[in-house]
Amino acid sequence: MKLYKYTDGRANASGQKIKERREAAGLSQEELAAQLQLAGLNLNQKAISRIETGERVVPDFELLYFSKVLNVQICELLPADE
Repeated sequence: MKLYKYTDGRANASGQKIKERREAAGLSQEELAAQLQLAGLNLNQKAISRIETGERVVPDFELLYFSKVLNVQICELLPADE
C-alpha cells in the first residue's frame, strides 16, 4: 500500500494539534500513552513522539482515542482549512 505524505513530508495532518492539546492538558508523552492504553489503544511514548513529529500515520480509529483522552472534538485535532 502506498502512503502519501500530507505536507512538508509529514505522514499525518494531526500530529501538531495532538502535541498542542497534550501540552495544554499538562501531559507528557509518556502520560498520554498511559492514558491511551487505559482507554484501550496500545501506543507507547515512542509512537506518540513519531505521531507528533509527523513520522507516523494516524489511522482514523486512533483519532477517536486521542479525542476521548484529550477531551476534545476530533475536528480540533485536525488543522483548520486554509
